[in-house]
Amino acid sequence: MRTYRIGVIGAGMMGKTHSWCWQSLPFFYEKLPYRCVLHGVATSRIASAEAARDALGFARAFETPEALIADPEIDLVDIASPNDAHADQLLAAAAVGKKLYCDKPLTGRLDEAERLAAALSDPASAGQMVFHNRCLPATILARRMCEEGRLGEIIGFRGAYLHAGNVPEGKPLAWKDSRAMGAGVLYDLGSHLVDLVTWVCGSPLAEVQARQVTLNPRRPSREDPSRWVEQDSDDMTLMSARLACGAVGSLECSKIATGAMDELRFEIHGRKGALRFNLMDANWLEHFDAADPEMPYGGSSGFKRIDCVRRYPSPAGFPSPKATVGWLRAHLHSVYTFIDAVHMGAPFEPSIQRGIDLERMLAAVERAARSGASERLA
Repeated sequence: MRTYRIGVIGAGMMGKTHSWCWQSLPFFYEKLPYRCVLHGVATSRIASAEAARDALGFARAFETPEALIADPEIDLVDIASPNDAHADQLLAAAAVGKKLYCDKPLTGRLDEAERLAAALSDPASAGQMVFHNRCLPATILARRMCEEGRLGEIIGFRGAYLHAGNVPEGKPLAWKDSRAMGAGVLYDLGSHLVDLVTWVCGSPLAEVQARQVTLNPRRPSREDPSRWVEQDSDDMTLMSARLACGAVGSLECSKIATGAMDELRFEIHGRKGALRFNLMDANWLEHFDAADPEMPYGGSSGFKRIDCVRRYPSPAGFPSPKATVGWLRAHLHSVYTFIDAVHMGAPFEPSIQRGIDLERMLAAVERAARSGASERLA
């Protein structure tokens, strides 16, 4: 049986999440023809790498990400570091033939994404992006229903990804809210939202207008809470958009949606039907079929809830398909689709190329917000 030795860069929330996924694969997917082992971990400091090694079950802690990438024993590099480190780590790992699993967004900066596009010989085959919200049964089914024409011509959409974490004025500035390190809410939440809606609809952004808001322009420093610093990124981005297929709609990403938890939702309207999904009720996809009769007394017309739950196809076999699905399960399926593509020599989806394409879309949103004018994408 083939063994894949995994190197993970980063041991924060996403590094821990990915590490759990690598270890959990054989529990959820039956009779896999390969196994994965956590060979090494690296962070920005050797002390935190050693702590992650001891807590998460890695064989080794590396002093630097560069040392991990250079280790010939590592087959796959999982990049869960801050966004500003992604480009150099991706290029270094690709240069020594490692397949890449990269957390979103690809970089958070268009110039860095274009540097990757120019330097990688084939970004589509270099590895996979972590857009795990594609990996829920309900969102997979939504994509399939659109592909099958169940909605007919898609004519409209609305989507939102809402958090409330940046509402408090005194919350210290997180690295994700730094334009240089994290690039703000558009790249943190908006990358998920734009990817999911355009993927389900099967059509990229073609034109966008946008407005961005920063609620608290000054916030306490993370390193020294007594010192207040400027926040140079958005707390909220609102988009009015047209897809290449002609559908028009709105997209909103926000960390100042008071009361929201992790609310990623979309509605898609077509000539023959419609779909609705909300991550806070992720076991269900709602479908409206315009062909259902309305008479008498409403007939069978109306939105119907499809119980997607954990209904992944084989080799997924644990836990029961009736058990509720959750956030970690989508990440696990994302890791599975990556390693299975590596093992089978199949295309990666979403690929690093998709990450580059999304950076181009998000950069157009930023330009539209700055100019106040509509921005057309090539």
